Amino acid sequence: MHKIALIIQREYLTRVRKRSFLLTTFLVPIFFIGMYVGIIFLTKKSFEDTHATVYIVDQQGSIGPLLKSSKNIAYIHSNEDLQAQLSSLSDEDKNTSILIIPEDFLNNPNVEFLASSKPNVNTQNDVRSDLSDIVRDFRYQNLGINIDSINNINTQVNINAKEITPDGETKDSNTEIAMGIALALSILVYISLFLYGSQVMRGIIEEKSNRIIEVIISSVKPFQLMMGKIIGIGLVGLTQFALWAVLSFALAGIASAFFVSKADLEQQVIGSKVQGNNGALLAQSDNAIDSISPETWAMLQSINFTEIIVCFFIFFLGGYLIYSALFAAVGSAVDSETEASQFTMPITMPLLLTYALSFGVLMNDPHGQVATWLSFIPFTSPIAMLVRIPFGVPLWQIIVSASLLIIGFLLTTWIAARIYRVGILMYGKKASYKEIVKWFRYKS
Repeated sequence: MHKIALIIQREYLTRVRKRSFLLTTFLVPIFFIGMYVGIIFLTKKSFEDTHATVYIVDQQGSIGPLLKSSKNIAYIHSNEDLQAQLSSLSDEDKNTSILIIPEDFLNNPNVEFLASSKPNVNTQNDVRSDLSDIVRDFRYQNLGINIDSINNINTQVNINAKEITPDGETKDSNTEIAMGIALALSILVYISLFLYGSQVMRGIIEEKSNRIIEVIISSVKPFQLMMGKIIGIGLVGLTQFALWAVLSFALAGIASAFFVSKADLEQQVIGSKVQGNNGALLAQSDNAIDSISPETWAMLQSINFTEIIVCFFIFFLGGYLIYSALFAAVGSAVDSETEASQFTMPITMPLLLTYALSFGVLMNDPHGQVATWLSFIPFTSPIAMLVRIPFGVPLWQIIVSASLLIIGFLLTTWIAARIYRVGILMYGKKASYKEIVKWFRYKS
């Protein structure tokens, strides 16, 4: 154990002191926060760039005054001749168009939409929606239907989702939040297992190609060296996670305070929906931005974050140990990363398959047979179980899945160690699956 601890310390300190560790630790949060600010900035700019000016040539006579300007479109009633309007169109801004409304529009709702370049699709949709409302109101009047009475009818249905607990009580449940958390956990675990597993493999290949491994192996056993590398790099990963979390929260607060205004956030969150119900939605956005509403608190309280965090560390560590052991075996069997590609694909296929299924099958049916069985298989449970956790999983399934994950780690490590002890000292011979099986069968 003492030698393993020394290897762990060596691996941890060596990688933490590397410039790449410092760069990724500090640049990754800055990148994501910058992306966050950039999304809001580009969203704001896109609204400005897509603002259209539409000149109305109303041959029918009564439609033009009914078209009201909005935040996306400025309607201008043109008194010029159509030909004069067309000749000046090329000199106008790129988002300027001409809407020609024919005389028989109310009976035959077809219009012409002219632009100097290809018209913006969103602008066309907004114009179509405005004209459709006018045609609908006209036909309601012909049928003797009171338009104001229809507009005052509220058909919105609010569903208060409740979840029945094993004790027979009910608690608030929010599927959208659970899906968002499940998606974030799936992406995070998938990327992390590949990232840190690959670091284990690259470190072994580097030391093997530099012949450093021959010096180290004279002092420690191959199994001790392999476990020291795996645990040391795993601790590096946990350190980065902790630093990323702290820096992300700090930078997010700074970015929200100094770079993102309240108006920009409203524009991103509300988007084009403001057009239909300005007052209510703007008031709702003010409340959401100034303070978190009781409904939001209730949604957040329905999620067991303690269980999610604990299970994340359990299944992330279990998955990391399994896949790092496999990556270590691959690294010991090859002399370069180019040769490693033929071995890494088969061992990562279960992880890739589960990641792909998490976006559809697992989130749509988290308690189905496919999701349940995938959460019990050690090679797929690190993603499958974490996707299911936000939706509520029985405690016995979590315990069984974690136990099978530990057993899978022990078995995988034993297999990887038998390959590692031989492959780490093999040079100049291209490994194959047949050769690796021979290494596994070698007696100590």
